[in-house]
Amino acid sequence: MKKAFTLLELVFVIVVIGILAAMIIPSTRTNPLQEAAVQVLSDIRYTQHLAMVDDKYDATDANWYKKRWQMLFSANGGSGNVMGYTIFSDNTGASTGNPDTAEIALNPTNSNRRMTGGVNSLDVSLKIDDPTFVGTSKLNIGRSYGVTSVSFSPNCSVAGSKRIAFDHLGRPMKGDISSMILPYALSGQRLVISDCNITLSDGTDNVVITIRPETGYASIT
Repeated sequence: MKKAFTLLELVFVIVVIGILAAMIIPSTRTNPLQEAAVQVLSDIRYTQHLAMVDDKYDATDANWYKKRWQMLFSANGGSGNVMGYTIFSDNTGASTGNPDTAEIALNPTNSNRRMTGGVNSLDVSLKIDDPTFVGTSKLNIGRSYGVTSVSFSPNCSVAGSKRIAFDHLGRPMKGDISSMILPYALSGQRLVISDCNITLSDGTDNVVITIRPETGYASIT
């Protein structure tokens, strides 16, 4: 006589599989805020890399230090003015602290795009809603991941500035470096000397990225 599963046994197996699936599937869902933090962390490291391989020292230029590579978080200049960020070297003219198209880093995975999620600029090609937008939409973390705010800990922010720069040794610097008077003046020193915490929020949860002083090592904490 051949053995076979009874209908009750089949129903029991299906129920068990359903319970296991209900437990496993939620853990495999992506977390947009965490994804945003991973992307920002990667681009902080990229900004530091650019600063270290592109030393801005120029003995003929008294303002060479204002041209260091930096990451600026700002509203995108598009509908909703949600948060994005831009990686740039302030090397044009008098170094205004605001990115121009030619100052923005090229996207290493697509040289036709710039590393900006959109900024409020007179140049319409830097506004994410404009058809001529030259940036990278993923860097608009408000639209891409639902990030509603970005905040810096007080020890790495100057006058509410949401930006981080790096010197040629990869050391993190705070604030708008276009307002600096000397590269390492004791008065108004801009080197980050304690952990810099950058908090991304979606209005419900937070993720913190920490940049260490001196080394500039960054991680999600």
